[in-house]
Amino acid sequence: MTTTLPFKRYKTLHDALTSRHGVKVFKVPLNAGFSCPNKDGTSGVGGCIFCSPSGSGDFAGDPLDSLSSQYENRKAMLQKKWPDAKTIAYFQANTNTHAPVEHLRKLFETALTLDPALVGLSIATRCDALDEEKIALLAKLRDRTHLQVELGLQSIHEKTAQVINRGHDLACFTRAVQALRRHDIDVVVHIINGLPGEDMAMMMATLDYVNTLDIQGLKIHMLHIMHDTALGRQYLATPFPLLDLKSYVEITGRQIERLNPEVVVHRVTGDSPRDSLIAPLWTLKKFVVMNTLDHWFIEHNTRQGATFKAST
Repeated sequence: MTTTLPFKRYKTLHDALTSRHGVKVFKVPLNAGFSCPNKDGTSGVGGCIFCSPSGSGDFAGDPLDSLSSQYENRKAMLQKKWPDAKTIAYFQANTNTHAPVEHLRKLFETALTLDPALVGLSIATRCDALDEEKIALLAKLRDRTHLQVELGLQSIHEKTAQVINRGHDLACFTRAVQALRRHDIDVVVHIINGLPGEDMAMMMATLDYVNTLDIQGLKIHMLHIMHDTALGRQYLATPFPLLDLKSYVEITGRQIERLNPEVVVHRVTGDSPRDSLIAPLWTLKKFVVMNTLDHWFIEHNTRQGATFKAST
């Protein structure tokens, strides 16, 4: 049986939040009913081929329920494990700045009043749904609470971006990061390992590019193939090779080893509902993946940033 190690060799979100707020902090996922510019024709149609109908909000609330109801329901579940914890309202599903500024202002202002225990907002969005007016709004929120803005990059490679129908180029992503950082807004970047056609060198190149940016957090995901997605239909028709656990851990370990040691690692693996997942099934064992990675760091006597090279 794999045992849990008493410490991590990378900078975890749990440790970063506990250090900042003095107690356990958990994120409460919300679905505010947003669409996506890559689905509704603003930037593209169809969305990213791996994205579920819920817009990656499979564990968020029902968009037909009020924010208050969603928040209280999800918080009650999480409080069973952490009764004295503080919270971050996590706008997770779809693109959470894809609306007029006045709508966003009302929504985020409402979120700040949900709970005295709420210490922050986490807003998942896309680079093509941010302009100066929206960033100015986010900057005002940043002055009042612990704000994190999550941006999906997935890969720096243009061929991959076309394969997954990402709907924007690398330059758009980079401009958004730079614009957010001009206002001292914390940026959390998502990357995916195991995308079709990518080898280890390509995945490492994505991490190396991320290292050139002024970011505060990184989420590393394994590619999930789910039902009711374009990728799922492609895979069922013509299966293609996927990373196994050993390969994923090796790649992810090497990425973290090269990662700027100041960046907080928010995730080293992702979640997918069991009944939605087609492959790889090993991703269902989230804690096995995390523990295997912990043991990889011990085995290789390394840690986050051990081979980091600052850009000049």
